[in-house]
Amino acid sequence: MKYQLQQHVQVDFTYPCIFTESVFSPGNLDLVEALRPGQEAGTAAKVLVVIDSGVAEQHPDLAAGVSAYCFQYRDTFTLVAAPCIVPGGEVVKHDDQYVRHIQALVNEHGMDRHAFIFAIGGGAVLDMVGYAAAVSHRGVRLVRFPTTVLAQNDSGVGVKNGINAFEKKNFLGTFAPPFAVLNDFGFLRTLSDRDWRAGISEAVKVALIKDAPFFDFLEQHADRLAGRDMAAMQELIVRCARLHLDHIATSGDPFELGSSRPLDFGHWAAHKLEQLSGYRIRHGEAVAIGIALDATYSMMAGMLQEAAWKRILQLLHALGFRLFERELWPSPDTAVRPVILRGLAEFREHLGGELTVMLLHDIGQGFETHQMDDTRILRSLEILRDWQKQSDPTILEEVAL
Repeated sequence: MKYQLQQHVQVDFTYPCIFTESVFSPGNLDLVEALRPGQEAGTAAKVLVVIDSGVAEQHPDLAAGVSAYCFQYRDTFTLVAAPCIVPGGEVVKHDDQYVRHIQALVNEHGMDRHAFIFAIGGGAVLDMVGYAAAVSHRGVRLVRFPTTVLAQNDSGVGVKNGINAFEKKNFLGTFAPPFAVLNDFGFLRTLSDRDWRAGISEAVKVALIKDAPFFDFLEQHADRLAGRDMAAMQELIVRCARLHLDHIATSGDPFELGSSRPLDFGHWAAHKLEQLSGYRIRHGEAVAIGIALDATYSMMAGMLQEAAWKRILQLLHALGFRLFERELWPSPDTAVRPVILRGLAEFREHLGGELTVMLLHDIGQGFETHQMDDTRILRSLEILRDWQKQSDPTILEEVAL
């Protein structure tokens, strides 16, 4: 006799994404109020704080400020140890010693699933700490404090966590929503020009596939954004974060069980380019190139008008992005197939099924395809190479196609 039970589980996740400044200032109650829904009556929750070393260097009083804030509001949370400093950037995702160290601290201090881990840093640190939190006790509560443009408008507000393995980006990871996200604009003031600019590419990405008026805003304010105008950047971050959050909430696939990844427009090449460069190229910089490549491919395939294609490349250039790097085609021997093409196979593997790539019909109108032609990709690379040479002929002297 055969028995079958059909189970249906519906889970509702709700978390605030708060835009603020000086979040650890004694009079700022944003964090206290964000954590209040998770506080048990009469009990102060245990808190472990992890800080990106780059942020700690730029803000030398931050660790002490966090500790003082926790002490001031000790009826809400109790700091179990001095803030833990970890390396920033992709290095923190390459070596699982950092994940294991956080897990050891959770164990050492008897933290349970009602405790909090505060992750303060750029996207890589948030990814790593989020992964450590998600797999400790099957989920210690995570509070993210993104400190870069890219983390505040994209990765830090979503539900993904992960580390790298087997020379593949985010090979190990989880889908685990944070308890809260607090975007403190004050952290942006100390970013390098590269990190300020890099996060803008994710705004270009989401505008291209979802929101033509937002793309118009980016065009109209490109000079202000490149010039580090804070008001323009704040509007960009809020609009971009809202589009990402809306997609997660309304796409019907927040944990990416299917093969559709609209928000990964431009990312199949970007992830491979990061790895090929030894992460010399920042994620946002690689995404800008990936966007340019897929827009060029769309135009070459007759799906995107040339005028729209030119607007895209001109915006990326105006924002200060390079549109070609030597790792895209490192050998002068044209008989050697560029390694970047392997990115498509790895992207399909990451999707877990059928290859699904987002391309463009128009600005603000993305569509999905299940195949890409290698010859057309190579021709698109040549076009980007030529475009980049026209704008800056000196940086591509090593490249011969």
